[in-house]
Amino acid sequence: MLTTTCFPATAELNAVLERLRVRPTHSHLDEALSILFSPNSNALHSPYAYPILFHACARLSCIGVGQSLHKHMIKHNPDAIQDLYTANHLINMYSKCRRLDCARQLFDQMHCRNIVSWASLISGYAQCGDPDTCFSLISDMQLALCKPNDFVYASMLSACNGFRGRQVHAHALKTGCSFFVHVGNALIGMYTSNIQMSVHCSDNEAWKIFSDMEFRNLVTWNAMIGGFQKSGQCDKAMSFFVKMHSDGLGFDCVTLVTVLSLLCGVKEHDVSWSPRCCSQLHCIILKTGFLLDVELVTALIKAYSFLDGNVGECYRLFLEFRGCRDIVLWTEIMAAFSEKEPEVALSLFSHLNRKGFVPDSYAFSVALKACAGFVTERHALMLHCRVIKAGFIDCVVLENALMHAYGRCGSMTEARKVFDEMRLRDTVSWNSILKTYAFHGKPEEALKLFENINVELDGTTFVALLSACSHTGMVEEGFRVFNSMTQKYGVAPQLDHYACMVDLLGRAGQIFQAVKLVREMPMQPDCVVWSALLAGCRKHSEHRLATIAASKLKELDRGNSLGYVTMSNTYLSLNNFDEARLVRKQMKEHGVRKEPGLSWTEIGGRIHEFASGGQRHNLGEAIRASLQDLVKQLKKLGYIPQTSLVLHDIEEEQKEEQLYYHSEKLALMFVLMNSNDPHCKSGVIRIMKNIRICLDCHNFMKITSGLIQKRIVVRDSNRFHHFTSGMCSCNDYW
Repeated sequence: MLTTTCFPATAELNAVLERLRVRPTHSHLDEALSILFSPNSNALHSPYAYPILFHACARLSCIGVGQSLHKHMIKHNPDAIQDLYTANHLINMYSKCRRLDCARQLFDQMHCRNIVSWASLISGYAQCGDPDTCFSLISDMQLALCKPNDFVYASMLSACNGFRGRQVHAHALKTGCSFFVHVGNALIGMYTSNIQMSVHCSDNEAWKIFSDMEFRNLVTWNAMIGGFQKSGQCDKAMSFFVKMHSDGLGFDCVTLVTVLSLLCGVKEHDVSWSPRCCSQLHCIILKTGFLLDVELVTALIKAYSFLDGNVGECYRLFLEFRGCRDIVLWTEIMAAFSEKEPEVALSLFSHLNRKGFVPDSYAFSVALKACAGFVTERHALMLHCRVIKAGFIDCVVLENALMHAYGRCGSMTEARKVFDEMRLRDTVSWNSILKTYAFHGKPEEALKLFENINVELDGTTFVALLSACSHTGMVEEGFRVFNSMTQKYGVAPQLDHYACMVDLLGRAGQIFQAVKLVREMPMQPDCVVWSALLAGCRKHSEHRLATIAASKLKELDRGNSLGYVTMSNTYLSLNNFDEARLVRKQMKEHGVRKEPGLSWTEIGGRIHEFASGGQRHNLGEAIRASLQDLVKQLKKLGYIPQTSLVLHDIEEEQKEEQLYYHSEKLALMFVLMNSNDPHCKSGVIRIMKNIRICLDCHNFMKITSGLIQKRIVVRDSNRFHHFTSGMCSCNDYW
């Protein structure tokens, strides 16, 4: 407790200083400073006042205030700097605030130093990631006959790599400091950060340290859980947490955030148990009252969004949060909506601006990701302006996001313009523009651009190139790219590369070569590989192989409707209606639902959604009637409905009607019905579809583009189709 004098000002200052010592806050610091700097104050300031104020400045990162206090002390109490306790606090403040030049200058001027002086300076250099100076200081420290303590070792370990960390570990063992709990915690943190944790506990340095520790605290357990998470061993991390909970060891927000984060990193085959774990963690958070922590709520929203895409639960958490929302929480809720409901994500982005938050680069990148889900580039253009006004010029992350948004909205020109104007390009930049060319069916441009790449390539680069070749049937070029991965670039093919090659061969009709590739793969094929083979078999009527591929797909992913639907359609095409009904029954019993075909178009700034049959739109009846008139005109120009695509035991006339009311046809008809609207005066009609466009709709769009003399751009789940004057950019190969 500070000693008070007879002066009221000093008594008041000491009372405030005591509160500041116990709980440093900005308000307590401001109150103390107002008394200290008062022109009417004649208080003889206690020599212990400055250390408390310097300590508060260090805790609150108020370097400007700390420097003013330093000057005030030199002017009004010049002898205070000679006090070792005060000087140590001053060095600590400069070190914590990363002003190592000032800290080192004070340290060098000290006539007398103790272990705290050395530890404060070493901690500052460690915090700034300068292990060289840390090692130099610890050598000087020992020459000065000052023995390192547990705090020095813990500080140094935070800045060390694996090699130097082992040296510090050995030194700590010699001096007996390795048995201190925070040194053990620092050792676990160092080893898990720099050395991959083995799946065998006996080979883990971190595990050995954990096992040898006589006393462990919450930080110890958190460090081990974090280490398992970093090495991808989510099951062990979860087992650690379960043991903590069952043994009554307790946990804190750090524990829960780490466990929620590891749920977002689970492998595909582990996702089934993760939503259940997420719900259980949510219950624990509610019971323990941690739901007021903004970081924890942010992690919970991210976990729900990643695991089952439950944006409703995410939004409920966001709305019910009673704490102070920060920009990270706003950005995470935007990210949850960015893919499934992009219009809500952009609405949230506007709302956070109205709340006075200043979007950072990550918030802008999430908003741009949402723009990629719209039919037109209108939103991306507006957000591009906002990015420039916010001063994020030459921000590579945002330029990459802009390329992706423009490319997915169909504006190849704007995407290439962003790429050409970039001063610096990373691997993601090149991958983004290559994927854009692939999505638009321009393999020649992609391959030409690939020759000029001047950055390190990764697996995504080759996925983009192989996809481009696949969409246009460039089998030989695709094999050349695939073989060059290991031979020329040292990139080992993974499952997604094999899936691209199977897709390439399947589309080209080389089904048996695709099967051969699947059999010779160095790893077990996953759902994507079997889906690619299945698509090729369906396209070229290889019913036997299609059934095998569908069965494999059902085994690997029972929730995927593709395997069931393909088997049912195969039986229907062979007029085996009983077997088809049996497959549909199995599908229903397993709770598997086929994804409905949906299409979207934009008129007057409003998104209109269409489902097959036209039941989702309030003008469905009028659209269907107008569509019938259009079909009559198209039949005169050579349109023949592909009724063989309707695999149901119904009359031919009913099959034609089913084809007419596919969602993309309804969307097109709606745009034509609104042709007098000012927003529909452009020469381009844009439609987005969630699944692959069928052969009949493809032919329909081609003939319609010639009839109305407008360009029709359809973005399906695989690629863009640009229909102009009765032709398609895909050359009928998709």
